[in-house]
Amino acid sequence: MGIERHHSPRLLLRGGLVIDTAPHPVVHPHTDVLVEEGRIAAVGRGLPFDEADTGLEVIDARELIVLPGFVDTHRHVWQAVLRSAAVDESLDSYLGRILGDLSGRFTPADVYTGNLLGALECLDTGVTTVQDFSHVQYTPEHSAAAVEALEEAGIRAVFGYGYPVFDDTARRADWVRQVRTRYFPSGEALLTMALAPVGPSFAPPETVREDWLLARELGLPIAVHVTAGPVAMRPIAALQEQGLLTAGTLYVHGNSLPDSELRLIAESGGAVAITPAIEASMRFGAPMAGRLRRAGIPTGLGADAVTSAPGDMFSQMRAALMSSHFDGDGDGEADAPTVKAADVLRMATAEGAEALGLADEVGSLGIGKRADLVLLRADALNLAPVAHDPIGAVVTAAHPGNIDTVLVDGRPVKRNGQLLYGELGNVLTTAHRAAERLVTTG
Repeated sequence: MGIERHHSPRLLLRGGLVIDTAPHPVVHPHTDVLVEEGRIAAVGRGLPFDEADTGLEVIDARELIVLPGFVDTHRHVWQAVLRSAAVDESLDSYLGRILGDLSGRFTPADVYTGNLLGALECLDTGVTTVQDFSHVQYTPEHSAAAVEALEEAGIRAVFGYGYPVFDDTARRADWVRQVRTRYFPSGEALLTMALAPVGPSFAPPETVREDWLLARELGLPIAVHVTAGPVAMRPIAALQEQGLLTAGTLYVHGNSLPDSELRLIAESGGAVAITPAIEASMRFGAPMAGRLRRAGIPTGLGADAVTSAPGDMFSQMRAALMSSHFDGDGDGEADAPTVKAADVLRMATAEGAEALGLADEVGSLGIGKRADLVLLRADALNLAPVAHDPIGAVVTAAHPGNIDTVLVDGRPVKRNGQLLYGELGNVLTTAHRAAERLVTTG
């Protein structure tokens, strides 16, 4: 038994310290939020309600911070069972050990366990939407396991179908078509699909063209890692030359790209996902947040790989803020800060939703948007008093332990600090067994 799927018919969050994030972050003290049928129906002070209305659940939010659920725009969710397995390793070591060795040992059952554990971790830490860049599709059964685990967890997710990095035999367009048809029919759903190909930085032009045309055929957006080389030193220009530069594409990292490449992303209607903790620890290059803001590119944050970095959005926000203070323009020199706490919070919510093509659905508290919400304890010792700068407090002082409640589609998945997943103990036991087997066999 997982998290129950029914909605509260109507839910009123009463008197909270509400932080909306669109068009820019703003604080609304003593404010109510009304949720009906999984959507935000009203936001304002003193919303009227009938105390005798048995169909309305009222939550006293006077000691709570209410904000949109976090949007993680780049995470390899399956790697949750390999948590902290590569903390001190270089990028080359990570590629060889995690993606070359351990990845190939994953059975479909291991993928299911990793994705379920990783998705529950997201929900527990306030991430209500995740872009799952899943490059572990060794067989159709692996894909089925990954998608079904996301569905079981009850998270909103964009499943990025990715080919295994070191197994060309698994690069099967027919498998992608099967997943698209079986799991992602048109219509409103928590789960949507993207294609996550290797891309022009690492694959020859003919392979890139095949992948981009497949995405067009299936009506899928693309999420792709980009860097200057080793194949295309100007990967965005390479896409443009082939007529493949597509609006809505999510480019990941890009630290080594020159400004000319960023201009092409901006002009084409693309977005960028940055993972500041991983990019620093694996030395991808200078911080990106300031450069992307100046280029006018929608920017989302991601945890990337919990093999090597923390999986919560609070850590990613702090990493983005602090690293941008050190190097605002990417020239290696300290500059005046160009990225503020409010900018980082927006990257973790509204801008992340925009980067995933979900801005009309989540990321802010607009009327009619899905009720994906996070409620933090404003009276926690590490947050109180929040009156000086609530946005700054959320970005620089809050942590997952402050989360009281998480809603997805108006449905509580965490209440009173406890994740509402009935078989959590079994998930953890299975994850421990899978981790032990994966690292001791082969």
